[in-house]
Amino acid sequence: MSQNQVLILDKNQIEQKINRMAYQILEDSIDEKEIVLAGMWERGYKLALKLQKVLTEISALKITLLKIEVERQSSKLISKTDLEESAWQNKVIILVDDVLNSGKTLAYGLGVFLNTPHKKIRTAVLVDRSHKIFPVATDFVGLELSTVLKEHVDVIIDVEGEEDRVYLS
Repeated sequence: MSQNQVLILDKNQIEQKINRMAYQILEDSIDEKEIVLAGMWERGYKLALKLQKVLTEISALKITLLKIEVERQSSKLISKTDLEESAWQNKVIILVDDVLNSGKTLAYGLGVFLNTPHKKIRTAVLVDRSHKIFPVATDFVGLELSTVLKEHVDVIIDVEGEEDRVYLS
């Protein structure tokens, strides 16, 4: 950790946030038999993996994991997924990312599902910085954090969970 970084969440705190978010997702989807966790590549996908693990432990939901890659620097929606559209048609979709800043990444992620019928789409983020310039709302949030625009939130998510941390710099 460099001197100008402040630890916001440690491994245990992140685990608590993920557990709470998983229970909220379960409550929101209580009548469903299957949901799709659509993780924004790369850290959103890793967060989706962790949510999938907890949801599998606490429920009988069938969980489909979907990876979404978008061209974040593009002014147009350019994306690809690792599954065919039939994998998420007529299902509940939870769009997952690590940090919500401007909302552009989640807006692009939502664009993947616009031409496909679905039951409902929800969003889940570990940290919401509340600097939205796109009309994106968060349904499941680990931590709402008030920051100034020049500050940066660094999320480190390891699939095994040994190095999970959130820093503010």
